[in-house]
Amino acid sequence: MFFHLYIADNKSFFELAPRSNRLLTAISKLCKKCHGRAPKLVGIDVVEMQLWAKKNAKILLAGAPDVMLESFAIHEEEIVNDGGDVEIGEIYSDAYEELVSKDEEEDMDALLGMYVLGIDEADAFSERLTKEVIALDTANVHAILENAPIVDEVTELLDMTLGSVEDLEEWISTINVKIRYMREDIAAIESANNCLETQVRNNSLLLKELHLVSDRFRVPPEYAETLKEGTFEEVKVAQNVEACKWLATALRDLQPPYLEPSYASMRAIREKRDELEKLKRVFLKRATSFLCDYFSSVIESTISDKDTFSTKGKLRKPVRDDLRFKCRTYARMIKHMKALDKNSLQPLRKSFCLSLNVLIRREVREFANELRSSTVAKQTNSVWLDRLESSKTQSSPVGESTVSEAYSRMLRTFIPFLVDESSFFASFMCFEVQLLTPQVDPDDVSDDSETEARVVNVDDTVPNTQNQQALESKTLKEALRELLDGIQEDFYAVIKWAHRQDPWSCISMQGATEKYLSSHKADAAWFVHGLLDDLQVRISNNFNQVVAETSKQFERTERNQAGVLYSIIKFAKLTTLIEFQIVGRNSRGGIDAAYEILAGTIFSTIENIGENDPKNFEIFAIDNYAAFQDRMYELAAVTPVLEKFYIQATDSYAQACQQYVQTMINYQFERFTSFVEKVEVLLLSTEPGKVSSMPGFTKSDLRKKLKSSLSGVEKSLTFTYKRMQKSIQRQDILTTLWNQYFKPMFFEKYKALEEILSKCYKEESLKPSSADMKIILDRMLIA
Repeated sequence: MFFHLYIADNKSFFELAPRSNRLLTAISKLCKKCHGRAPKLVGIDVVEMQLWAKKNAKILLAGAPDVMLESFAIHEEEIVNDGGDVEIGEIYSDAYEELVSKDEEEDMDALLGMYVLGIDEADAFSERLTKEVIALDTANVHAILENAPIVDEVTELLDMTLGSVEDLEEWISTINVKIRYMREDIAAIESANNCLETQVRNNSLLLKELHLVSDRFRVPPEYAETLKEGTFEEVKVAQNVEACKWLATALRDLQPPYLEPSYASMRAIREKRDELEKLKRVFLKRATSFLCDYFSSVIESTISDKDTFSTKGKLRKPVRDDLRFKCRTYARMIKHMKALDKNSLQPLRKSFCLSLNVLIRREVREFANELRSSTVAKQTNSVWLDRLESSKTQSSPVGESTVSEAYSRMLRTFIPFLVDESSFFASFMCFEVQLLTPQVDPDDVSDDSETEARVVNVDDTVPNTQNQQALESKTLKEALRELLDGIQEDFYAVIKWAHRQDPWSCISMQGATEKYLSSHKADAAWFVHGLLDDLQVRISNNFNQVVAETSKQFERTERNQAGVLYSIIKFAKLTTLIEFQIVGRNSRGGIDAAYEILAGTIFSTIENIGENDPKNFEIFAIDNYAAFQDRMYELAAVTPVLEKFYIQATDSYAQACQQYVQTMINYQFERFTSFVEKVEVLLLSTEPGKVSSMPGFTKSDLRKKLKSSLSGVEKSLTFTYKRMQKSIQRQDILTTLWNQYFKPMFFEKYKALEEILSKCYKEESLKPSSADMKIILDRMLIA
């Protein structure tokens, strides 16, 4: 809030308007009270106003507005209530305390005391003050100029002091760095001292632990003597096993995770491990050499025993009780030898395989030779089909030949034995594969001479990882090949001999092989399974050879009734023999294929004869197809392939019968049958009423044909039957032809003629009528 006061004629504001001063004072107080601050006064001499206010204090209070008086009254009442005695000037002091402070007032009083001027000499006072101010400024300047050298000297000293201070700061910083380095060195030395103290404690504990570890792996004197120089006699086997077991455990404990990884690289541990490794190599070399010599001597003693092999008039099955008992003595030691080193058994396995292979091959060869020589089988030089008659006298009640029985006995004796031997070898030589207990057919258990020896229960090994098991399986297969290689030649010789003695024995031989083939698929029976596969292939090849030769003989038979009928009879006998000898499900496919070849050859031969001799084909086909149905009726009911050919023969037989009957009707009643056919063709393009007017189809032509064809129809039918009887030798076929084919076909044509007369020749009648003809035909029923 601004108040601008203008004074005219250079007169004082206080001189002109005493009341305005009071107003101004009241306004100032009011603004202070209402707005919290005093107003800004412009154009007013504060000094003069102060002097005026002090002089007229009582007048101001007396002439103040009610608001101000009320304010002063309230203020005064508060002071009185506080118990203080105040003067009126103190009460009024609040009216102008905001205009001039107390210090300013004192200074102003002193100044005014020095310069006593009138109130009207304000201009002069102002001018004088101005001069004084200028004089003071000049005095200050001179004082400053006089003090300049001192200031310069002080400044120079300050600069020198500042330089010294900077040098001092640099020196202090250098000292601080050195002190910091000294502290770091002191901390490093303390840390190193702590580490050295810790290391000293750890080294003492480590030396103590190493002494304990070294004591634990120190070889006991009794074990050291056994491993280095001990013998391998039967009485010392337990001692050798214990020493070997301790050595394997010690070597295992020197490897992580059984030993702390930090210990494994220590020199003391390495030296101890090298010592035990050297001891292990010495023991394994000595043990392997002893076992190779021991097993070779045991097997040689078995071979030198004459009662081990089959002799003339006596077949002996291999027996392993004594040999396996001697082997079982060292079974645990062999197991611990492998625990020491998995590759340590390779020389022992190879030596054992070679020695045992000689024994097995001789057992198989002697048994096979005696089996062939003791089997009575009459060999014939006749053709393949003629051997069916001879095999009938050599077969068992179920159709199995003696050579097939000999082959089955060979399998019963040696296939379970070879599986047993393979399983024993895999278990005894610690191959980590799944072992197989030989499976014996229930029919074979009753034969005491063929009772199977079971696998010896050596400490079983459990397969490790899948990769390791695959590696073990591969190693076992190679070892089994060395163990059993060569015995397959004796089995091949038995198959060749059986095929030469009885070609059709391959059917039952194939079934017997299949029975054993499906039972031995484990790793331990790998070689035996492969041997059975080879036997199956060879027997199948022999069977295919027999079928091919039989098919050629069917083709080479005489192209007449007797030749084809001979093939059908032989085929029926052959199928009966084959069906009796089938054993197993897998043989069915090969036998069905053989049936396809042989039956297809017979049917194609019949068709070829028909093409070369069409005049007599119907009679030839009827006889042969009828013979095929008669021979194959029972087997076709249970064999799908033979059922298919039976149905084919039935359809071909019916077709041949229809063609033959059609030929006989056309031959005996050619005129009326041809007339019926021509009229039926004419009716396709002409109305029935116009047929009688066509040339060649008049009523007179009709009467001539009926008279020549149907006069004495009963005699003609009898003559036709006798003619058929001369051609058909079998009465059952003749009866079927007459009753089921000739009579229905002839009556159908006769009835068709009657229908034509009713349509085209309504005035003509057929004598005898179709009803009478049916009676005539029924009277001629042939039983």
